[in-house]
Order: sequence, then C-alpha cells, then structure tokens
Amino acid sequence: MPTEVEASLENLRAAHARLKSELAKVIVGQDEVIDQLLLAILARGHCLLVGVPGLAKTLLISSLASALDLDFKRIQFTPDLMPSDITGTELLHIDPETGERSFRFAPGPVFTNVLLADEINRTPPKTQAALLESMVEHQVSAAGERHALPKPFFVLATQNPIEQEGTYPLPEAQLDRFLFMVKVDYPSIDEEREILRRTTGEVNAAIEKVLSGEELLQIQEAVRSVPVADHVLDHALALTRGTRVRGGTQLPFLTQYVNWGAGPRAGQALVIAGKARAALAGRDHVSTDDLRAVAHPVLRHRMVLNFSAAAEGFTADDLIDRLLDEIDPSGGVGAGLPGVAETKA
Repeated sequence: MPTEVEASLENLRAAHARLKSELAKVIVGQDEVIDQLLLAILARGHCLLVGVPGLAKTLLISSLASALDLDFKRIQFTPDLMPSDITGTELLHIDPETGERSFRFAPGPVFTNVLLADEINRTPPKTQAALLESMVEHQVSAAGERHALPKPFFVLATQNPIEQEGTYPLPEAQLDRFLFMVKVDYPSIDEEREILRRTTGEVNAAIEKVLSGEELLQIQEAVRSVPVADHVLDHALALTRGTRVRGGTQLPFLTQYVNWGAGPRAGQALVIAGKARAALAGRDHVSTDDLRAVAHPVLRHRMVLNFSAAAEGFTADDLIDRLLDEIDPSGGVGAGLPGVAETKA
C-alpha cells in the first residue's frame, strides 16, 4: 500500500498533465514558461516573470490560480502605491452601541493565496519592500501584531524589461527572494497565428479546477521529502559558489564580468527546484541534470554583472552557459574549478 507521500507524488504526476491541458485552453505555447512556473509553485517559491507587454503573463497567472482553485488577487504597481495598499492598515472602529473606540486591522490584498504583483518595478523601493516580510515569513506585521497569511501563498510578479522610464529596479535583496526569474519570449509564428485565431472569436474557454489548495499543500510537503545524494548537493554548491568572485571559485571569465555572485539562497533554490523536477518526472531521487535544468531561472537574477559585461554584450544567461560548461556534473564541489578542488572530501 503506497504511503501518504507516494500517494501525493502520484497525484502530482496525474495532475500535471491536466494542469497543462487546462492552461492550454487559454495560453498558446509558452511550454517552458508554464513548466518553470509550476516548478516554482511545487517548490513553494515565488516567481518573477520578465517579458514585454502582450505575452499573456497576467492571463497565465490568473488561469493557473483558477486551475489550482486558489484565491487570486492582483495589484497594479504604480508610483503612488503605498505599503498599506498592499499589506493593509489599522482603521478606527467605533462601537455603535457603546461608543467605544478601538483600532482594527483591515487586511490588504496580500492576504490571498496567489498575489499577482503586476509591473512590480513601477513602484518605489519603500512599497516594494512591503512584500519582503510576506514573501519570506508568510505574515504581515502591523501595530505590533503579526497576521498570518493564508496557505499556500505565492507572489507571482511581472516586469517589463524594455520600458525603463518611471521604473524602480528591484533591489538585489528583493530579487533574491524570488525562487525563479522566468523569461517570457515572443511566440513562434504558428503560435501567434493561433493566438490571433482564438482571441478574435467569440469562444471563451472556461478553466476547470484540477487541484485544491489542501492537495497542493500535501504535494509540496511530498516534494520536499524527495532525497538528495551528497554528490548532488556538492554540485549545487559548485554551481552556486562558481558564480562568486569573492570567497568563491574565482573563475577567470566570471571575475572579468561579475561584481557579485549568488548567495546561499541560490543553492537552496537549486535543490528544492531539482526535487520538484524529479518528482514531476516520476523519479524518487534528484540528479545533477535536474539542477542544471533549473540553473538559469535560479541564478540569472542573483548575479550582478559589471560594466565590462554590458560593454561586450554578455548577459547573465551567457555566463551561466559558460559556468555549466566549466563545472563537471560528475565531480563534487569545485570540480575543475581553481582554488577549491581541495575542499572535496
């Protein structure tokens, strides 16, 4: 008889195909984006979707919330948005019978399961920072009181990479709270033709429920129980430490183009996302291939490139490609990397 964990993972694999089928009713293509978004949710992480307007980022997130039967709220981030517009505020309440006055907390839109932070970089850092406690601790502090957020809870944010006038780049500390940064590219010509066909007709597809919030919580717990061998942990360390130019491996090409590399949270993200990918594939263990498959969305927003990289046209993805080439997945920490090979036990 299967254990509760095995039953949850089997439920995940059965639900995965149904989820993609439901999303395909309203989203054309974007298979890789959908897969990465699902991995982030299974790994209990937040996700930042970066792409030009009109690529259905908002529609994808709202449709996913519907398919998962989760409460969904959207905040349009603007320059005049205040922190209390996100978290909520204390309001004065007067009892109509006794006249007694007291303050009561009025929850903001962050009290939901799926929060869409639309165009998150259009609001100042003060307001962006209002999400930090919610993203890390799943709670809001107001007037000395802590208010727990519903479970599960995800922040799925969108960002336009082109239009920079009137925007406020996310601080590195906030970027680090996102498990993935997912790039949303233009559709192929066949996919764009299908988009035109679907969206200019009269048929509106309805998303059916696939998983409940309670089932999703059980699946998330089951994903975290997937075992990880020491050599896989070593590879996660090698990839993370390989991005650093201070206190890391100091690869020559990275030293030339990177100011700061990824911190320990990146290694955690690689492992938990690798567990989710292994669970979806029906494997009871994590491989180094799982880590390498999620390396780009995990690392690209955690590397601070310098002027030389910009001048020579290098992106974080270019450097991650080179990093994956340099680090041997069959080795351990520092395999093939100068200065750290001796740290391998």
